[in-house]
Amino acid sequence: MLNRQGRPTTPQAHGVADPAAGMGDQAARLQGDANRSSGSTAGHHPTFTGNKALAQVEPLLFEIGRYDTTGVDFDEPEDFEPRLGGLERKEPIGLPGLSEPETMRHYVRLSQQNYGIDTGLFPLGSCTMKHNARLNERMARLPGFSDVHPLQPVSTVQGALELMDELGRYLITLTNMTAVALSPKAGAHGELCGMMAIKAAIEAKGEGATRNVVLVPDSAHGTNPATAALIGFKVKPVPAREDGWVHVEDVKERLGPDVAAIMLTNPNTCGLFEPQVAEIAKAIHDAGAYFYCDGANFNAIVGKAKPGDLGVDAMHINLHKTFSTPHGGGGPGSGPVVLSERLAPYAPVPFVRMKNGSFELVEHNDEAGGPAAPFGRMTAFHGQMGMYVRALSYMLSHGADGMKQASEDAVLNANYIRAGLSDLLSLPFGNKPCMHEVLFDDAWLKDTGVTTLDVAKAMIDEGYHPMTMYFPLVVHGAMLIEPTESESKSSLDLFIATLRDLAMAAKGGDKERFTGAPYHAPRRRLDETRAARSPVLKWTPPAPVAEAAE
Repeated sequence: MLNRQGRPTTPQAHGVADPAAGMGDQAARLQGDANRSSGSTAGHHPTFTGNKALAQVEPLLFEIGRYDTTGVDFDEPEDFEPRLGGLERKEPIGLPGLSEPETMRHYVRLSQQNYGIDTGLFPLGSCTMKHNARLNERMARLPGFSDVHPLQPVSTVQGALELMDELGRYLITLTNMTAVALSPKAGAHGELCGMMAIKAAIEAKGEGATRNVVLVPDSAHGTNPATAALIGFKVKPVPAREDGWVHVEDVKERLGPDVAAIMLTNPNTCGLFEPQVAEIAKAIHDAGAYFYCDGANFNAIVGKAKPGDLGVDAMHINLHKTFSTPHGGGGPGSGPVVLSERLAPYAPVPFVRMKNGSFELVEHNDEAGGPAAPFGRMTAFHGQMGMYVRALSYMLSHGADGMKQASEDAVLNANYIRAGLSDLLSLPFGNKPCMHEVLFDDAWLKDTGVTTLDVAKAMIDEGYHPMTMYFPLVVHGAMLIEPTESESKSSLDLFIATLRDLAMAAKGGDKERFTGAPYHAPRRRLDETRAARSPVLKWTPPAPVAEAAE
């Protein structure tokens, strides 16, 4: 049997098990179909254009267009008096002119070189690249949501405010918390919000000058210590143990009157649920500090465990990770923060409130009323309405039972991958059940001459976006895979079979398959060190042919 590169993949060739062993029939069939291909012969049949059928070369706009033409006709401007005080442009702007069809083709061709969740399985760990249901997209485009403006009179946006209120109620219910701040624009922005609420609570108790230390486990997301440092806290690490968990004894050793909070991710970045989380929360509270939970991995426990029940005081929720809204989305995202009763008074403005039978936005601290003492405002306006609509649409269409099943299926899929690869890939914390993502390290690559990065590049040739590489940092050569609940068994079977084939090739000495990869991507491997140290951030016209020849 031959794979796509024409290399043998039989068990006899590598001395280990068949890559499709134990996989489903469809995966085996698809693997066989691919392997029956005699490999790429494109190099023996060059084309005049550089295109290879539907795989088309696409130059830069600057290399396609001409500077002496434009795709749009402009009227000659009437005489006018410049008002730039001598700062007017002296040279042509230097932008290429293209026709509308040329412009459209350029961006369509570029889009065909992108990999996304609609292309195939997207195994990035800790990113939760789940399916974005088209129902959610359709709801976000409804008039009144898609065209709402933050400066409209409140009387004209009652439906939008009601949606925000309903979304907040769902988030509070799912987490068993007391209040929610919707305005943060992303996970890191939400972290900042939660930690600013903690800082406000500490200052309200008169401890602002003494409680200035935040405990951060070594396995935390990098934004955690950055957020704490940004607002003036000192960061004290909590070391990782060999089992991948944070231990309450290690936390207690670092507690004192100077500790303001702990920033803990649960499930953690190693894909494991913290078994001592309740004991850690109690120790933190007994010391007068607060428990901030990084909610990036909430998709693993929705409907199964409520952070408020675990002792969490503040947690951001990435709507794109847990409730199926696109990553990025071409603009700001959304990272709402839920707060416990201890921190609820310090929730920032603006927030939605029902008053006299209609909804209003509380925009200023002095409008909050009661015991509320908002720490201020995080952002100019009220949040990202498109993300709110998509998230609530996801919640309503799934219901409580559906969201619980999504969490269960996400955990099941990750453990299915763990079971399918555990005999070939190495598990840094032992072959024990994981949560929504499974973490491998590079110990299985020892003496092969192949690195974690090489495996990532080879996965591109197989038509997959690589998993998260080299994170978390507590594991050498980490490979973090999160399939989410979106993938079918047949999809997982083919993915597992592909990784098994790659693992056998590495163990069988087929180093060239990895170190030269990707062979079939639109661009070959970059010099990543040089690209990082000497990035080319501006297009420079090439030298004229005659000058280049000289």
